Amino acid sequence: MSSTNKGMTDPPERGECGAASRGVLLPENGSKRILIGVLAIFVGFLGIHKFVLGYIKEGIVQLVFTAVTFGFGGLIGLVEGIIYLTRSDEAFYQTYQAGKRSWF
Repeated sequence: MSSTNKGMTDPPERGECGAASRGVLLPENGSKRILIGVLAIFVGFLGIHKFVLGYIKEGIVQLVFTAVTFGFGGLIGLVEGIIYLTRSDEAFYQTYQAGKRSWF
């Protein structure tokens, strides 16, 4: 028996991801999708997820909107959290981190 596995591909090296093999470059620290999604769902009414993404103005708007609407503005954070978690890492990075899309 030969020691090579014909027809099987080698697993990716440590640190590689499927995105790199498709020509999409992610930063070394990867996407913040999970962190941002969870923050948006649980404390989105405070706009914390906006601040972590670097959207200071949008975070303040979210916080003020939540205060003015007596908490109902927090639904925006819930919806955004669900949207963030349903996107792939590549799509999240391209849209919200590289593309700087601040709302939805």
